Amino acid sequence: MSASDRAENESEKAMDKGIGLQSTLRIEDVPTVRSMVAQKLREAIMSGAFKPGQRLVERELCEMTGVSRPSIREALRLLEADGLVSTVPHRGPVVSTISLEEARQLYAARAVLEGFAGRECARLHDPAVAHTIGNALAKLKAAFAEGSLTAALEAKTEFYAALIGGCQNSFVERMLRPLHDRITLLRITSMSQPKRNNESLREITAIWRAIQNGDPDLAEQCCVDHVKAAAVAALSMIEQSSAPKTPESALVQETSFGTASSDISPD
Repeated sequence: MSASDRAENESEKAMDKGIGLQSTLRIEDVPTVRSMVAQKLREAIMSGAFKPGQRLVERELCEMTGVSRPSIREALRLLEADGLVSTVPHRGPVVSTISLEEARQLYAARAVLEGFAGRECARLHDPAVAHTIGNALAKLKAAFAEGSLTAALEAKTEFYAALIGGCQNSFVERMLRPLHDRITLLRITSMSQPKRNNESLREITAIWRAIQNGDPDLAEQCCVDHVKAAAVAALSMIEQSSAPKTPESALVQETSFGTASSDISPD
């Protein structure tokens, strides 16, 4: 091999090494400030730190997050596209609320999609998915026993994430996740109601067992039944909260805090 050939081979090796190093060090996806701020605000809304109907004042959000107003505005636009934030004339951005008709449509769509997700989870019969769902169920039971609303919300989010991810259908996942974001707005406005919590646990346990046993028909039916029961609770809560309050009803609500029928926890 001539000196020129050896030099060419060495050059090619160095180039290959450089390309390999470049591919190792290259950062393909850098989170923008906008997306990071949007995620932080999303977490605050989902945890109940920002309540439905609450104004989101740009100046205050800038102070809280330490970012500029343009970044806050861009983040709010992202959340508005997901239905978590609404722009109200003369008030500006607020955390979204859900109307009775929106809730009806939301739960109808959720029943179809979640039923399919349950069926697919059972059909695929992945032990890892069943295990993850079982762990989330155990956490939910513990949260209800401790009376921890925050832990219960986290456990429910984990349960639904496992169910949605376990169906292995990216289109269903893209459609269901925003629906669950909106539903959380209902959950965080309600007080914990033991009767509904116990019913919810039984329904979710039935879903888990059907998936664990690989029974697609039963898993789908259990998911649909769970969504329908949750819809009844949610719609009842919205109807009661939107009904005109008389002095008598206000007095009843004051004296029965924690036991009133409006203290329903939708799922």
